[in-house]
Amino acid sequence: MKAWRSQMRERPSNGSAARQPGGLLLSAAHRSSGKTTIALGLACALSQRGWAVQTFKKGPDYIDAMWLAGASGRACFNLDPHIASFDEVRASYLRRTKGCDLGLIEGNQGLHDGLALDGSNSNAALSVALKLPVVLVLDTRGMTRGIAPLILGYQAFDRRVRIAGVILNRVGGERHESKLRAVIEHYTDVPVLGAVAERLDVAIDERHLGLIPSNEATHANALIARIGSAIAAQVDLDRVLALAGVAATPARCTVAPKPTRTSERDVRIGVARDRAFGFYYSDDLEALCAAGAELVSFDTLRDTVLPPVDALFIGGGFPEMVAPQLEANGALRAQIRDAVEAGLPVYAECGGLMYLARSLNVAGRRHEMVGAIGADVVMHARAVGRGYVELEPTGAAVWNPAAARAESIRAHEFHHSALENIDPQLQFAYRVVRGHGIDGRHDGVMRKNLLASYSHLRAVGNCDWARRFVAFIRSTKVAGAHDAATRPSEHESLVA
Repeated sequence: MKAWRSQMRERPSNGSAARQPGGLLLSAAHRSSGKTTIALGLACALSQRGWAVQTFKKGPDYIDAMWLAGASGRACFNLDPHIASFDEVRASYLRRTKGCDLGLIEGNQGLHDGLALDGSNSNAALSVALKLPVVLVLDTRGMTRGIAPLILGYQAFDRRVRIAGVILNRVGGERHESKLRAVIEHYTDVPVLGAVAERLDVAIDERHLGLIPSNEATHANALIARIGSAIAAQVDLDRVLALAGVAATPARCTVAPKPTRTSERDVRIGVARDRAFGFYYSDDLEALCAAGAELVSFDTLRDTVLPPVDALFIGGGFPEMVAPQLEANGALRAQIRDAVEAGLPVYAECGGLMYLARSLNVAGRRHEMVGAIGADVVMHARAVGRGYVELEPTGAAVWNPAAARAESIRAHEFHHSALENIDPQLQFAYRVVRGHGIDGRHDGVMRKNLLASYSHLRAVGNCDWARRFVAFIRSTKVAGAHDAATRPSEHESLVA
């Protein structure tokens, strides 16, 4: 048995003692270094070997989280120290990893990148707050001896950050790998955990937001399996486990615990889940359930009627990629429009906002949408709004996602579309302090009991939108709004 195996924490001999999961943060020197592929491969390969891996994505990101969930077989959760406090982030991490073998966090951007000049919301700061070792993924294209000062610089920049190892990515062959390993061994004390060659058959297609969402990739499971096999063959998984402090034997925790709820589920929320709409935070869905909601999925491309529900939640996605199919489903669009008119509570974000507008113009072609919002959507080649936003409630909304009317809300946006021909009678729920929103000054279109915005909210900090939305639904149930709806059994319940 190798010497490093002694670093692993064994299962406690006392049956009453709590088993402590291992953990690590996977980061990089800069974005597009291939860390998502490495994270997917680690999560897949370790899960297949029986380890219970709970994945996390640092920052505001739906797409990487969807792929990580597919690789681990467990919902992936986001940790965002810009939107949430470190106490909330720490509590979420500890709660999600309970009973697991490994908490695996994929960072965003580079290790020290972030909005704050002092790095207080960076990946490095997150690793320090959670007391986790960092594994750096290094894009080695065009590098040999220069990799040593890069590693040494990262070690020296912030001594609180423990760089436990590096994984060399996009290695150009055996000779290149040998040179890199020799340089790192000679000049640094950082172990090389693996060397991964670039392979086209494990590449995930990209779009303007980053990777293609896994709900659009019909080959997602097969691709994840290939990535897992490639990483297992090129990365020392045992050494990764050891550095992360994982126990010597798996916990065999194959099923994630179900979220607790604070009340009986007395409201039903229809959630659009299909190729057009898939951007939902797992913890926000859990928060809706905890507040007393039953979530029922529906498909905007295939379903012609809504399930019997008390409200709708239409999240983000890429409706522009399936605009003709959305237009073709006129029956469902009409029913949603009638439901909004009848006062059904509806909350929509970004892609959902686009779907609820009058039309969606993609590459010069107009597609009819729901028509519940008096505006037309036009796609642009460049991003119209991207990054974090700060919103101030105007006080006009029928329900306020913030804990107090006057409190500002931190959220995020990323959209290549903009609204045109906006009905001047429309009111807005937010003033934009930072970001773009709908017109650079406002966000959150309101009509009847509908609230739709480009901003994506998180149920953290002072923004307890999930609980407040459920409370609003409870107070405004619409009787008889869906007499023609299908039976509940014909739709998939998202949370049992």
